Amino acid sequence: MGLLDLFIAASMPVLKVLLVTGLGLLLALDRIDLLGEDARKHLNNIVFFVFNPALVSSNLAKTITYESLKKVWFMPFNILFTFIIGSILGWAVIQITRPPKDLRGLVVGCCAAGNLGNMLLIIIPAVCKEKGSPFGDPDVCHTYGMGYASLSMAVGAIYLWSYVYNIVRISSSKGSKEVDINDSSASRSSRDGSISQLGTSSESLLPSKAFHGSESPEQLGLPSTRFDHKNQEHPWTKLKQYMETLSRKINLKRLLAPSTTGAIAGFIVGLIPQIRKLMIGEVAPLRVIENSAILLGDGAIPLLTLIMGGNLLKGLTGSGIQKSLLVGIIVVRYIALPLIGIVVVKGAIHLGLVQHDPLYQFVLLLQFALPPAMNIGTITQLFGAGESECSVIMFWAYALASISLTLWTTFFMWLVA
Repeated sequence: MGLLDLFIAASMPVLKVLLVTGLGLLLALDRIDLLGEDARKHLNNIVFFVFNPALVSSNLAKTITYESLKKVWFMPFNILFTFIIGSILGWAVIQITRPPKDLRGLVVGCCAAGNLGNMLLIIIPAVCKEKGSPFGDPDVCHTYGMGYASLSMAVGAIYLWSYVYNIVRISSSKGSKEVDINDSSASRSSRDGSISQLGTSSESLLPSKAFHGSESPEQLGLPSTRFDHKNQEHPWTKLKQYMETLSRKINLKRLLAPSTTGAIAGFIVGLIPQIRKLMIGEVAPLRVIENSAILLGDGAIPLLTLIMGGNLLKGLTGSGIQKSLLVGIIVVRYIALPLIGIVVVKGAIHLGLVQHDPLYQFVLLLQFALPPAMNIGTITQLFGAGESECSVIMFWAYALASISLTLWTTFFMWLVA
């Protein structure tokens, strides 16, 4: 197959995404306002809680068996490599550009986390349907490709909400502390002056009557000989408290996102033969459940693309951002990571860790070349750190993705063909 044919086959899916994204951007304009901020919020909730889980569970249930699980076991590690390598490169960008502390988590997150779900769910079916595709029968390609994309989406969601969420949280808290320290420096200096004047007086700064009120010596920070019952706490109580603290820090509610829950349901249906026979297949007694999930899942891709286009409108009106920072993120995501990804995947193939399946290898390679995850914008909104900067980064990253993804998709298809 010629390189020109591969280029045409690779460019068509990206052009489709670009057109629907442009439509979403147009519908979000104030003049039209069919896809305004409130509308996008409600649609995003429907996609997040209904369409995505249905799409992921239905595709995994059809494709995941014990045999196929042996083939795709490397994918979670491949995604982990994208996060680790992206984080290292993001740290290098921070060292070069020196952004404010509250933006450092955003930079690392954008370099580490790619759009491992939505973009693959959009691109893979379109690539399979193209005549010049090197992946064989379009229906078989579509079935297995959607299974790979669904697994990628579920694993990516776990890494995103367990790692990037906490990186941005720590970075935003450091930035806010720095602002608080600067804002309170004047009041602290005035208090220090008052205390120094009080220090010249022979009167006690802590009168004895303080102990007769509601305040105890412990509250005043003084030593106490009272027996502390906390030291006698049962080990199980301490373990429970530790687990509660850990769950709050990691945010298990976000970690077990609906798409992850859908993936778990898909694994259960696909891997347990008795349930699989009941729900999967043309003669399955409960096939109506699977068909309903497929029907719901089919609405996810067009809605995701429209919402993505509407969200990019913020980048047009967002505040300025350090140009070197923007260039650094673009270079990491669209040049450095794909090149390193070729080495990682080819190395895994050479070591026998990845089987000879062109479509599977193509998905593994494409995971290194995707734009930043859109959910990073949601995370910045949660902590109120770098929202406008994130919008600008997303706008330019997705604007350039039309060129980058076309070129890398063409090269990856040639590489695995």
